[in-house]
Amino acid sequence: MTPATAQTVGTEQAAPQHMRSAVPVQTRSDRFHSTEVADFPAVTGREPAWKYTPVARIADLISGELDGAPYIYDATTASGISTAWVGRDDRRVGSAGKPEDRASANAWTAFEQALLVSISGEEPKEATITRSALGPAARGAHMIIETAPHSVATLILQNSGQANLTENVEIVVGEGSQLTLVTVQEWDDDAVHVATHFASIGRDARLKHVAVTLGGGIVRLNPAAHLAGTGADAELLGAYFADAGQHLEQQVYVFHDAANTRSRVTYKGALQGEGARTVWIGDVLIGPDAVGTDTYEQNRNLVLTDGARADSVPNLEIETGDIVGAGHASATGRFDDEQLFYLQSRGISEDEARRLVVRGFLADIVQQIGSPALQERLQAAIEAELEPVTVAG
Repeated sequence: MTPATAQTVGTEQAAPQHMRSAVPVQTRSDRFHSTEVADFPAVTGREPAWKYTPVARIADLISGELDGAPYIYDATTASGISTAWVGRDDRRVGSAGKPEDRASANAWTAFEQALLVSISGEEPKEATITRSALGPAARGAHMIIETAPHSVATLILQNSGQANLTENVEIVVGEGSQLTLVTVQEWDDDAVHVATHFASIGRDARLKHVAVTLGGGIVRLNPAAHLAGTGADAELLGAYFADAGQHLEQQVYVFHDAANTRSRVTYKGALQGEGARTVWIGDVLIGPDAVGTDTYEQNRNLVLTDGARADSVPNLEIETGDIVGAGHASATGRFDDEQLFYLQSRGISEDEARRLVVRGFLADIVQQIGSPALQERLQAAIEAELEPVTVAG
């Protein structure tokens, strides 16, 4: 546990740039926030937010010129879910959070219009937004997802094809509403995707955020959940599978701001092949007013071959002692020999036994999505990931 020292979460600080670059940041809550890319110093790769990231390979997204024009997307129809492009002056822009790194701020500075997804109606509903034609040009984008009070919905963001994208996704979960947001990354092998998801969760509202990443050369997805209303609930789930040469990174942040809030963070990943790399950083802050907080975060990684590397860093800051519970866990390892022995003793070959273990390991996340058709398709995609390489003990 790390004692928190700052009271600036969710606010925009105005320290001069030379002071920000000279003063070391001790906690996640100390980080500077701004919507202007020029307010951030150049990225060297030594900063806490960037030290695990291959910054040279995404330099154009961090500091380069970006195409911020609206892009082509497909959306399935569902009663109570609508999409529209809105201007930068829309009242909802900035309502869920502000950038705390240069790539996020570059996207914010560049976007011309934001894609607004509006959700209403108390009957459960599901819709999919598909992006498959972004192309290789460096792009900055912005999306806002807003749920009306007491609405219930599942929204799937399906990503595939070419991409060189940095974006911000704002998620405003209205009072008493329930949103399941699933973001699926099945990009081409050379695609680059850097994204920050800002969620603000209202009174007695619930957000289930699921990130499934199977494709892309570099994917860095950072969800940040602000439990702003009393009784708010956040469940952040992630499943990822890194092959040779892939870099898959997620930096998760949960801020318990209001009383009697609950969060669960569970991310699981598998790696195989030379140069396969995953990074998971989990930060949880329990603020001074967040009495009655109940939180737990965990990350599990299964390394299938030599030459793969998984970094896992859980962090917990507590500013009040009046909580229900708080904890974190992290583990990275190879197969459980007892599991393999059990399966082989029942006539299953060693290779197939290893595959069964991996399927079950990641299925624990996929099966919590709540969309049977998507769950079945993702299970098939994970099966396909397991075929090219025979996993080693």
